[in-house]
Amino acid sequence: MKRTLGTSLIALTIGLIGGLSAAHADFWSDAGAKYKGVTLHGVTESTPPSNYVKDVLAKQFEEKTGIKVELETTSWDQMYDKAIKDMEAKTGIYDMVYIEQDIVYAYLQRNFLTDITKTLADNPDLKAPDFDEKNFTTFADYFRGKDNDLFGVPMEAFVKIYLYRKDLFDDPAVKEAFKAKTGKDLAPAKTHEDYTQIAEFFTEWGKEHGEQLWGTTSQAHTGHPASWYEYVESWLPTFGVYNWGINADDNYAATVEHGGTMNSDKAKAALKYLLHLRDIAPPESAASTWSEVATTFAAGRAAQGLVYGENAAWIASDPSKSKVVGKVGIALPPLSDGVMADAESGKGYIGYYDGGAFGIPVTAKNQDAALLFLQFIGQNSVQPDWAVVAPRVTNTATYDDPKVKEMDAKLGGYYTMMKDQGKLFAGAPKYPFHAQVRETVAPIFYRILTGEVGPDEGLDQMAEATEQELTNLGYRK
Repeated sequence: MKRTLGTSLIALTIGLIGGLSAAHADFWSDAGAKYKGVTLHGVTESTPPSNYVKDVLAKQFEEKTGIKVELETTSWDQMYDKAIKDMEAKTGIYDMVYIEQDIVYAYLQRNFLTDITKTLADNPDLKAPDFDEKNFTTFADYFRGKDNDLFGVPMEAFVKIYLYRKDLFDDPAVKEAFKAKTGKDLAPAKTHEDYTQIAEFFTEWGKEHGEQLWGTTSQAHTGHPASWYEYVESWLPTFGVYNWGINADDNYAATVEHGGTMNSDKAKAALKYLLHLRDIAPPESAASTWSEVATTFAAGRAAQGLVYGENAAWIASDPSKSKVVGKVGIALPPLSDGVMADAESGKGYIGYYDGGAFGIPVTAKNQDAALLFLQFIGQNSVQPDWAVVAPRVTNTATYDDPKVKEMDAKLGGYYTMMKDQGKLFAGAPKYPFHAQVRETVAPIFYRILTGEVGPDEGLDQMAEATEQELTNLGYRK
């Protein structure tokens, strides 16, 4: 009798579990039935994480819900232009837009975005069982409003890291030559002086040996904001200049005269450092944005460089795109004295924590269907394969997945670095005037790069122009 009862209970339990699983699995088809035939339109930058959404997740979502997703992947500047114009004109072309971490504060100030937390609370039938805001890493906090409500579902988050060629750094002949020339052992740079010395050595090595090899990458395009971002987000913090050199606690001062650091001695040293690296980098550097820097390193043309982490996976593991598979090492950026202490105390940071989210414009025509899609890409279950293809981590559970751990080993511990040391990096400052200041100072910065104005004079001009723009916008009183 006990055996029969036990068997019956087991069968009943299995049946209940199966029933629950079926009901659980049917959420997407049930929720999507109302919107079957709808086509969602989105716009994003053409990057490895976005391309995975377009090529893989959009198709999976359509299979489960019947809702089609057309994601337009384009250049960084076109992405912004199209999204902002659509939201300003309230034309409702896009049901979802990519929101980079640095621009979200301007979008929130202008009430462009739908409150995801509130909308799901008001419409529980739209709430997916596997979507939970608690699953996200703290990077999601960049996309929260005043009441801590979420206005964007994170789809990528990565740090800009120091990549170096392990095969070169471990080559006995190279190590011997470096030791003979510098008196030091060859190892990933800890200081700017180390980095410069290594860069100069490998650029000279390339010349002497007739190789297409230079000592560093350089994101130094003379007419694209990527070069300005390289300066303010990648190198300035490593010299101890934070938040672009704008002192928000002192009337948004930018000039040293008024309490800012944009034209400080540290800032000028950082700019001259960047210019020197540009001069000993591959010739394409003067036309390189974030994408070209990655391809330069993947082509084996640089011994070291600062590269956005979203590119680390394909550089280190895809032989169809990269010539340095199995030869890539990672490290923290080189730092000036005191910068690490600032980062550990919360006073500063050592580099850029980049990433973005998908948000739903308040003018979107298919908000509910778009909300289903954003929840779909925010589930823990879809993250591991995504993270392996493009090293971005938005959900804490991703770090523990076996696939991610395996790729972590191939990438020299990149995911471990993000998990353990990501707190040392920071996103862009919370400036709603981000774009206005960038557009004000970038033309001056380009003139510095082309040599039309000296670095000291140029930074003085940038600081003064920033204060004037912030005065015009009403931030400086």
